[in-house]
Amino acid sequence: MNNTLSGLILSPLVDPLWIWSIAAVTTLLAIYAVWRGAPGAILRLAAMTAVLIALANPQFVNESRQPIADVALIVVDDSPSQKLRDRSERTEAALASLTETLGKFRDLDIRVVRTDGRSEKAAGTHLFEAADRAISGLSDGRLGATFIITDGQVHGLPDPADRAGSPVHVLLTGERRGLDRRLVVEQAPNFGLVGKEVSVSLKVEDLDGATGAAAQITVRRDGQLIESISASTGETIVLPLQIDHAGENIFEFEAAGLPNELTLRNNRAVLPVNGVRDRLRVLLISGEPHPGERTWRNLLKSDPAVDLVHFTILRPPEKADRTPLRELALIAFPIRELFEVKLDEFDLVIFDRYRRRGVLPPLYLGNIAQYVRNGGALLMAVGPEYAGNMSLARTPLGDVLPAEPTGNMTESGFRTRVTETGARHPVTADLLGAADIADTPRWGRWFRQIEATARDGEVLMSGPSGPMLMLSRPESGDVSTPDPSITAGGRVALLLSDHIWLWSRGYEGGGPASELLRRVSHWLMKEPELEENNLTARSEGQNLRIERRSLTPGPAKVELTRPDGSTETLDLQPNRNGIATTTIAAAEPGLYRLTDGPLDRLIAVGDINPVEFFDVRTSPEPLSPVMTASGGGYRWLAEDPSPTIRRIRKDANRSGDGFLGVLRNEDYVITGITQTPAAPPLAALVILLGLLLWAWRREGK
Repeated sequence: MNNTLSGLILSPLVDPLWIWSIAAVTTLLAIYAVWRGAPGAILRLAAMTAVLIALANPQFVNESRQPIADVALIVVDDSPSQKLRDRSERTEAALASLTETLGKFRDLDIRVVRTDGRSEKAAGTHLFEAADRAISGLSDGRLGATFIITDGQVHGLPDPADRAGSPVHVLLTGERRGLDRRLVVEQAPNFGLVGKEVSVSLKVEDLDGATGAAAQITVRRDGQLIESISASTGETIVLPLQIDHAGENIFEFEAAGLPNELTLRNNRAVLPVNGVRDRLRVLLISGEPHPGERTWRNLLKSDPAVDLVHFTILRPPEKADRTPLRELALIAFPIRELFEVKLDEFDLVIFDRYRRRGVLPPLYLGNIAQYVRNGGALLMAVGPEYAGNMSLARTPLGDVLPAEPTGNMTESGFRTRVTETGARHPVTADLLGAADIADTPRWGRWFRQIEATARDGEVLMSGPSGPMLMLSRPESGDVSTPDPSITAGGRVALLLSDHIWLWSRGYEGGGPASELLRRVSHWLMKEPELEENNLTARSEGQNLRIERRSLTPGPAKVELTRPDGSTETLDLQPNRNGIATTTIAAAEPGLYRLTDGPLDRLIAVGDINPVEFFDVRTSPEPLSPVMTASGGGYRWLAEDPSPTIRRIRKDANRSGDGFLGVLRNEDYVITGITQTPAAPPLAALVILLGLLLWAWRREGK
């Protein structure tokens, strides 16, 4: 502890205004007395000055100061690029050496902060945010130096002027020269229309500056290889990519690596493109008029994304009609155009209580069956006509239908139920009012069910006569799909009652008619969230929630592959709705792969194309502005693993060819203050009396 005289202060005994007033009057009187030549004027002025000094009460101030140790901050970059090659080993060795060297200075405190550089504000490696947090409570005069152990790939730099107070030194963990190749997505859309193509611009760059070399690029969609092309480095190529399905389509691009390059991670790029459907084209063919016909039309018309083509066939063309021609709407039914030329343009075909009437020849019904096998969607809502001899089940279309009518039907009140399979299927799971399997649903009654024998597919709802709602997937060997859980071919839904309109009208409380029909329609059009066998995951903060939906009860296991290539097997916890779940930590951004055998899924978490890996070569250039402004320097740890550290004065060079400097700030805290009167009252009184006696003697002469 040091005692230091820090200054002289005034502690007036009276209001300073009085002191200044007395001083002014005294000065005027002294000037007048000197001008008149009065004896003793100077001595009287000196006496009054002594009085004023005594009233001002000057005091010497002594401070007790406690020196404070300077702080050396060490920031360790633990970002993913620091794990390349020997960078991690050099980082740990440099940290140990630096800590040991700095620890030899007694008046120096060492603070170490390790950070992966993540920031909520922006992508990249933001080391200075962690550095600011580490010294947030530190006074400006204590920081002696900041040492950053990094590969130089740092983002979000502060204003260099804000770091000029103390040197910022950089210890580089990589090597001066490094060979690397990267794949850059220059332009890409965020979404595209299902069934259409989007354009993606790519470029392969060799970071040593060479161009024109051949590079092989492989393209995958949802984990399946779709294309392999050759490109010249340094040149932009444009790839047309097909959006295969609604929801997230994940495209992976990978360029062949170079021998001995730093990393292959930036040879890959991941592009999620959200598939959205254009206006859906739906063909609705109505047959027998019935109260539920408006239910279908109103449902489809209420959706602005649906382009509805609706025909009602009331009689065959050969039936005589004596209505005058001028009173007929002479619009010929475009049979060939709809069922041969443009059939594949429709996303969904609906038959509502239609029976064979001679309008649609067997050839066209066979076209519809082939349309389904080739990937189309068919919805059959049937009534009594399905049980008769003119049923569509007795046409070529019957080959793709999941149930064959027995010829019988039930026409008494009943409440349809969700089956055990239906309780696990996303189309009927959690329908409002469905209750449990063993309980009676809280829905209004229906009064007709067509009895049928199931041949394939799944029964989701049932009535007193058996299946009520069935879904099936007719297979075809002509169309392939990358997802083994989805058979090649289209989809068929069969509703064995024409009384769902009672729910829409609210009869006996009604039921979820609109929601059920919406789910059925979207399942037919292969919406991913309605797949009954599905493997999905979503990011929840630093966690990944995995869900496996299956119609088969029992435990589920999923194999997870993390972005770094490590794998693990996860046990999922099942529940009664056909969903098994688990939650895992997923702190590392990138592409996670899930598989349970039949199903493979890719999930993009966080920044899947991190700025961190855009250029993994080690360089001091990104930190150069901060180093220059602060007077700091840098060292290559591969060449100088233990840099020389010196304590320096504030006005000295902060770095040089042979050293990195730490400021000696000589900061302190004041632990005590002592005040000593400069004019003690007794001394002031003696001086005052002496001056007055002297002045009186001069006047007496």
